[in-house]
Amino acid sequence: MDKPLASGLVWFRRDLRIDDQAALNLALLQCRQVHCAFLLDREILDPLPRADRRVEFILACLSELDQGLRDLAGHEHAGLIVRHGLASEVLPALARELGVQAVFAAHDYEPQAQARDARVRGALAAAGIALQTCKDHVIFEGREVLTGGGTPYTVFTPYKRAWLARLQQPLSVHDCAPQARALAPRPAALRQPVPTLPEIGFEASNLSALRIPAGASGARQLLDDFLGRMDQYHESRDYPALKGPSYLGVHLRFGTVSIRRLVTLALQRSSAGSPGAQTWLGELAWRDFYFQILANFPHVDGRAFRPAYDAIRWEQGPQAEARYAAWCEGRTGFPIVDAAMHQLNHSGYMHNRLRMVAGSFLVKDLGIDWRWGERYFARQLNDFDLAANNGGWQWVASSGCDAQPWFRIFNPLSQSRKFDPQGRFIRRYLPQLAALPDAAVHAPWLASPLELAAAGVVLGQNYPQPMVSHEEARERTLARYAVVKKPDAKTP
Repeated sequence: MDKPLASGLVWFRRDLRIDDQAALNLALLQCRQVHCAFLLDREILDPLPRADRRVEFILACLSELDQGLRDLAGHEHAGLIVRHGLASEVLPALARELGVQAVFAAHDYEPQAQARDARVRGALAAAGIALQTCKDHVIFEGREVLTGGGTPYTVFTPYKRAWLARLQQPLSVHDCAPQARALAPRPAALRQPVPTLPEIGFEASNLSALRIPAGASGARQLLDDFLGRMDQYHESRDYPALKGPSYLGVHLRFGTVSIRRLVTLALQRSSAGSPGAQTWLGELAWRDFYFQILANFPHVDGRAFRPAYDAIRWEQGPQAEARYAAWCEGRTGFPIVDAAMHQLNHSGYMHNRLRMVAGSFLVKDLGIDWRWGERYFARQLNDFDLAANNGGWQWVASSGCDAQPWFRIFNPLSQSRKFDPQGRFIRRYLPQLAALPDAAVHAPWLASPLELAAAGVVLGQNYPQPMVSHEEARERTLARYAVVKKPDAKTP
């Protein structure tokens, strides 16, 4: 074994937990003393709205992590050093100030993050400090799962088979407790508490009203609740009015729960015969799939996975911008779409089935570039992840890997009737339609004048007329996609 380093610094990023923490474990194994830090990176934070649920969530997670590190170390002066500034400047300066020989962090796969890490690595190297990164956020990354020909998978089903085959051996877990004595006391000048929202230029959102539990304890709370519903996940997951999903997306996004713990649990339940666990395991595999697509085909960040689809001419001009604004605000006149957008705007969450429905409506009913929707979801989603968000939007636009065929166009009305049959979800987010009968709540424009009057609905006043005819929009979409000569051509 190599001689241990005198000291190291763990740079927490998308891994805000102590349990099964790869970067922390690596540092503890290699260093006699370990400091821990999180950087509130202004490059990421400055463009955000001042009341952003994600920033508030992160601060709550940091407070719990800070206490958890002190508990793990067994002394009060351990804990988390939190700095606010440009990571590419603040992190190297902190590493020099602490006199560490190495900085440890988990891999980040997004292009902007990789560019930041390259700048940090260069600045650290100039000071004689190494940057060591390790896998933590996924089960298999990059080129770990390849086809028999040695190329990345671009179709999910064979990828999933290969992914599952690799899971037969037990997943490694990183136990930090045995080496916890190496957690160093923070220098006296760095023992400040986690900053408040106003101290970093933000204000409170509605996070507390939404009662979204933060930190590793919040992830455990949600997981414990989901365990009692997991076996029915395959039956309930598509119905937005039901409590079907795990709601762990934001915790996976910020790493307050270990993906290895979740996959191990799902694999155990699936092996015991649970169809719900088997379906959920497949969803966790989709997450890895999209991460490896981003890693191996980085052009998807901004362009179509299938280059032929970049030839599509999307709607432009004032009418397109007005329709886009109406879609963002939930004013399309299609209740299932509007309710989905109200859910997103109010809570930062949108049910997965509705992400497909709302996304397809924007792209294939309104003819608006999928990148517009991708950017809006990136601003609004608590669990925004570039890989999954991009993969989802390219799926509905048919431009991505293993996407729905270009000629498959979701009918928002049939989707509404199938997945919200009693209109419970619609009524929750569109209370002005609550008194309509079940048959009419999906399409108020088809309701009789008596039904509308009895429910107090005045189309064009307290609820909009539908902005497009789905049937006519479908024909326009088929014509728009005709420029794609070979939609099933070999992918890059």
